[in-house]
Amino acid sequence: MRKLKEEIIDFKPRRALLSAVCVILATWLLSFLMPTEASEFGAWSLLPATFLIVYIFITKRILESLVLSCLMGLIMVAKTVNVFSEFSVILTETMLDPDMVWLIIVCGLMGSIISLIEKSGGAMGFGNWAAKHAKGEKSSLVWTWILGVVIFLDDYLNSMTVGSCMRSLTDKFKVPREMLSYVVDSTAAPICVLIPISTWAVFAGGLLEVNGWAPEGMGLVYFIQTIPYNFYAWVAAIMVLLVIFRIIPVFGPMKKAYARVAAGGSVAPEGSEKIDLYSGDNFTTQTKPKMMNLIIPILSLIFFTLIFDIDMQMGVICTLVVMFILYLGQGLMTAEEFADCVVKGLQNMIMPLLLMVLAWVFAAMSEQIGFTQFVIDTVAANVGVALLPFVVFVALAITQFVTGTNWGLYIIALPIVIPLAIQMDANVALSVAAVISAGVLGSHCCFYSDATVLTSAA
Repeated sequence: MRKLKEEIIDFKPRRALLSAVCVILATWLLSFLMPTEASEFGAWSLLPATFLIVYIFITKRILESLVLSCLMGLIMVAKTVNVFSEFSVILTETMLDPDMVWLIIVCGLMGSIISLIEKSGGAMGFGNWAAKHAKGEKSSLVWTWILGVVIFLDDYLNSMTVGSCMRSLTDKFKVPREMLSYVVDSTAAPICVLIPISTWAVFAGGLLEVNGWAPEGMGLVYFIQTIPYNFYAWVAAIMVLLVIFRIIPVFGPMKKAYARVAAGGSVAPEGSEKIDLYSGDNFTTQTKPKMMNLIIPILSLIFFTLIFDIDMQMGVICTLVVMFILYLGQGLMTAEEFADCVVKGLQNMIMPLLLMVLAWVFAAMSEQIGFTQFVIDTVAANVGVALLPFVVFVALAITQFVTGTNWGLYIIALPIVIPLAIQMDANVALSVAAVISAGVLGSHCCFYSDATVLTSAA
């Protein structure tokens, strides 16, 4: 709760109120120039997305940006004070969505698992072991990349585990947290779509069956055909090594981050403690830190997730049972301390989960005003066969950068792109890969996508 209070303290009510009044008034006036039916908005549907990007760049406030953008879109639909009831309805529907419930359970309990690993000394034990093999900044980042590739099963598992395991080691070698986040995020979703036994592969494979390209039971086989064409994922994963070894030099904000650390500043940027899973936590262990207290939970999580048909929810629940037996059996903590750690981990996830809920609300609002459909229809009407995969990727990548829906994009776009590619006699595998790559880009680059938030938190 401490991080939530800090966020509230940092909240500037005058600026927020003025922004809200101006946005609501301007949108309400513009709404009378718009069509009555949301399906006819056309280019007007770009308004909330454009505002969102501009407002984030100007204010650096993602929470306010998402709320105001959602209100803007709903005003376009409602055109009356009913916008607040519409916001309440869409928020309720989002919270009751089975996928959102799953997300809250999995991410919340992942926070508990990470808190327990830290308390048990597992992360410290791994850091001590890795420190013997990592002799400097580059080798510590290479080990981070390797661990990210090894934990390929799910991007949430990857983002939250790799960052928490490697941060102490990279901190030791004065690596800016921005660089650590870049390496971790680049081995999350990108790696998941390059290995056909990940949650991303299973989900996308199922959609390939539903939308008529893959025969029943052959979704993963057809998904494998797209892997060579998932160029964004390949480039993102390989480019990390090029950046680590400075074949591609750091620049822009990353260069400033290195300059900050070189000048004696903190490895973490100012304000990052608001969603830091460990901000304010000072765990101590009564015994020598052991790497097995990290390895066994991770292997358990992978094992149980696999045997339950790649169900992360069952994976995290069973892993907590294993950790209870493992840690209490060693006398590392009492049952009460174990429960306290579980609760603390859930509390640490409040801000990341809040951002994800708002991102889902924004995505639902964007769908309601026809934003994604407008982008897809515009592309389909103006593109030839040769350029179809390229234009599909660019258009959907922009959409993803704005909405951050990732899997939601696949649900919306694949039923359109697959028949379109078949009808135009285009390369279906390449066209599907363009959609998948766009989803990966959204996970990788969107400010408030779930993977970006979780990577920053861990």
